[in-house]
Amino acid sequence: MRKLISIAAAVLLTLSAAFAQKVNQYGVAVQSDRLDVEAQDGILVLSSPTSKYKLWFDIRAQMDAAVFFGAPSYADKIGNGVSIRRARFAVKGQIDENWYGEFDMDLANGLVELKDAIVRYTGVPNLELQVGNFKENFSIQRNTTSRYLQFIERPMVCSALAPSRHVGINAKYAKDWLWVSAGVFGPEIAGSEEWQYIADNNKDYGYNAGYSLTGKVVFRPLYKMENASLHLGAAVSYRTPKASDEKYGTYRASARNSTSINRKKYLDTDNLADYTHNLLWTAEIAGHWGGLRYEGAFMQDIVSFKSTAVDPTPKKFWGWYGQAGYLLFGGTQRYDANGGKYTKVKPGKKWGDIELCARYEFLNLNCGNVYGGAAEAICVGLNYWVNNNVKFQVNYQYNHNDRYANGKNKLFVGLDDTGAPTKDYTKIAAAKAGVSYSMLAVRFEIDF
Repeated sequence: MRKLISIAAAVLLTLSAAFAQKVNQYGVAVQSDRLDVEAQDGILVLSSPTSKYKLWFDIRAQMDAAVFFGAPSYADKIGNGVSIRRARFAVKGQIDENWYGEFDMDLANGLVELKDAIVRYTGVPNLELQVGNFKENFSIQRNTTSRYLQFIERPMVCSALAPSRHVGINAKYAKDWLWVSAGVFGPEIAGSEEWQYIADNNKDYGYNAGYSLTGKVVFRPLYKMENASLHLGAAVSYRTPKASDEKYGTYRASARNSTSINRKKYLDTDNLADYTHNLLWTAEIAGHWGGLRYEGAFMQDIVSFKSTAVDPTPKKFWGWYGQAGYLLFGGTQRYDANGGKYTKVKPGKKWGDIELCARYEFLNLNCGNVYGGAAEAICVGLNYWVNNNVKFQVNYQYNHNDRYANGKNKLFVGLDDTGAPTKDYTKIAAAKAGVSYSMLAVRFEIDF
């Protein structure tokens, strides 16, 4: 009898376990795990108390406004305006201790744009392998998230020359004083426009997608210090024509004067035909000490052309910037050692902290028979870090564009000998030429 009871109990336990087993929508048995829900610095996080699984949302909204004044009478009018600069929605997940995934999109101004789509493996100590659509590790300024930029926009040289997101695979090693990254990247996939170019170039002409080889090394001699950092970096990128470009086999560099609201691209090389490859390099220095943070970089792009081009001589476009900021009320700057960039500050007061910033920048897209224009800008900014999630920014910037910065011959840059505005720099009669103007911009940002 006892034996029968034991057998019956075992059968009941087996049946109970079978009925308790959960299945997914495809009828496959799955393991289940209860999750804890919490807000970590205002970010919603779901995590397992028994495993490494974690899922969180990363949402960001940035609202900008700007006014422009002081331009010469012959210049094209610049419209004041407002903009939803970013409306980002991202879902990020740590599947287990080795695997991470991310999907990030931008809905700013009603336009859908893909940002990050990442698969990452971290099973080897200090090594990170990543594949998907993400930023190339080239420029510290480009790779710093827009949440923690010291100014409303990045410098012109970064907008014009520094690569951003491309589909690729990348390996990164980071430990103590050394940070090294190397990757192979293909075309840009951001929205329907880029993908249509890729599809058409593949279908109609059989063009390759194109590739880039990008490597970076950073030395950090102060890695043992808690309240200071020194970042000495250098990067190089060999780049070929991409199928995601509007005109395959052409090179183009362009930039606005550090604002997204003024849509005029004064600096623009236009599409340079018979382009074969370009070699892009940069050297950068950055650091912090308590509430002080500084950063500067020089960047150059050497563009090569076919021997049959109208002018096969390589063209060199370059620029640099230097900037610094200081937290006025005892706050502390922070360095992200794994990312090789700067992250959110630690405010010095319960009500937050105020950061005073200044920057000078220069970009030159003139070389040989290419006159894309040159420009410099001086900016001062005030950042109010209210808390971990809310930030207000105010920027005043003075911009000066030279006589060649006519936006592909679309913008007035001076007066001819009759006193009429002209877009042709060869017809400017007066010594004074180019367009100088001032900008006052504000940003309201919330992250949650």
